[in-house]
Amino acid sequence: MKTEKGIVFTCILAAACGGVRAQDVTWTPLFNGQDLTGWEHVGEGKFVIEDGVLKTEGGMGLLWFTERPFRDGVLHVEYRNPEGRNAGIFIRIPEPPADPWVAVHGGYEVQIDDLTEMEYESTGALYSLTRPMARPSRPGEWNTIEIILDGDLTVVTVNGVLVTYYREGDWVPPRQEDWQPVRGPRPTEGFVGLQNHGPEDVVYFREVSFRPLGH
Repeated sequence: MKTEKGIVFTCILAAACGGVRAQDVTWTPLFNGQDLTGWEHVGEGKFVIEDGVLKTEGGMGLLWFTERPFRDGVLHVEYRNPEGRNAGIFIRIPEPPADPWVAVHGGYEVQIDDLTEMEYESTGALYSLTRPMARPSRPGEWNTIEIILDGDLTVVTVNGVLVTYYREGDWVPPRQEDWQPVRGPRPTEGFVGLQNHGPEDVVYFREVSFRPLGH
């Protein structure tokens, strides 16, 4: 028997997939595989392009998509994490960020950390806010993260497996460290970005695409 959450999640997936297909809405690539057109980096470190793939260098920094904010839709990201290092995907950033901390405290970070034993910090969790429902990432291989933004609901799948189902107002653990995100609601429309976490955290991204939900 499906739980209520399972039923709702099935409906969300149907909207994200079948509904969009019925309207003939295609994916829009945000990264062109050649250069950083449409992107801007703030903070330390940088992203470089090697053989058509984004590679993190240094940090902590943020590469954010400048052309427009996003609301209801699906963000599709493919990443490879050769040594199980730390990175992230930022969503719901409320304004063009002048530094990475605007994204940390004003948006949500969908965590990438394939080997951590820390609760609330493994791949697919909203960093320090949600406990992952599964750990389906494959360290060293290419993985797919899809983030469904539907009003105040955020759903994250990793390799097709549900990891996070979070609606604004759901319980989150208390903030314990200064670097953890400030608790509180996020906007239903916001900018997106990728994190380069630190000198030892080398993570690769080969696709970043978006398509609207089929409401």
